[in-house]
Amino acid sequence: MKTLKDVKVGDTVKVVKLHGEGALKRRVMDMGITKGSELYVRKVAPLGDPVEITVRGYELSLRKADAEIVEVN
Repeated sequence: MKTLKDVKVGDTVKVVKLHGEGALKRRVMDMGITKGSELYVRKVAPLGDPVEITVRGYELSLRKADAEIVEVN
């Protein structure tokens, strides 16, 4: 299973599924990361946290813990 945390800078991926439950999953979905949406990885901080992505035309920074629940292909 490949998650958003494993994606390299410059890659564009599509969301397959959101794992997790409750408030965390709801928060990620509220940010626009839903099944089928395309994510472009713009930058990764020097220590790997956070990850900056482009989703639905805007930039978003995600912690590694949040990126781990997003399964991509």
